[in-house]
Amino acid sequence: MRLIRALVLALVSAVVAFVATYIVVVRPRLRAWGFDPAEGELPLPGDELVSEPNTIETRGVTIEAPVAKVWPYLVQMGFGRAGWYSYEVLDSKVKGAETVVPELQSLEEGDVMPISPGGGGFVVKTLDFEQALVLYTDAAIARAQAEEAVAEADPGSPMAGMKMNSSSFPEFAASWAFYLKGTDDGKTRLIERFRARTPGSGPATAVLGEVMGTGIVLMTRKQMLGIKERAERAEMAGGEQSTISAASDIPAETSAAI
Repeated sequence: MRLIRALVLALVSAVVAFVATYIVVVRPRLRAWGFDPAEGELPLPGDELVSEPNTIETRGVTIEAPVAKVWPYLVQMGFGRAGWYSYEVLDSKVKGAETVVPELQSLEEGDVMPISPGGGGFVVKTLDFEQALVLYTDAAIARAQAEEAVAEADPGSPMAGMKMNSSSFPEFAASWAFYLKGTDDGKTRLIERFRARTPGSGPATAVLGEVMGTGIVLMTRKQMLGIKERAERAEMAGGEQSTISAASDIPAETSAAI
């Protein structure tokens, strides 16, 4: 019994130490990455889409390339398109495009940027050329996309004949804004803002919000640095021929999905 008690106490102590280290050391540095208080207060397109959000994350990064070199990487995002420039293993298990793909530059308001093979994803709500791209989803959109995927599934597919349970789509809403601002010295400030309203309250929801917020910071940090790297590489290469890839440059998996 003493051995078991000692092991339990050691485990509890380790967990407490980990949580304390995260709260005191890791969390402040992580959540501060890319955060500018002035940008956090800046009204951005898409703010009106989610009322009373319980999660708001605003991050920015300076890209040493003009807006015209950054914008194409935003337009071509999405599963089966150029990817999300983040952790591909989590996003789609397909490596994202490293260059601008001409075939993926056509995007309009109302289009869907897919996040999965089933075609579900964020709806394009705002498309302001070389300035703002706002994506949005909510429970109603997710439910409709799931029902459409089931209806269009092949007879032999596991999704064929499935019935959607409305309770599996808790009420939520989320907007994801990408805003580009040119600087006087020819650089670009890329600002991302994620606003979400999720159901529930209490300690469990607070913990979920903390986990969700940390995940958003990690994913968007990787994404923003991925866009920065690609745009700056294109700017350094110089010339349109260096920044625009041929269709053969698209990863094989992505080409098959287009």
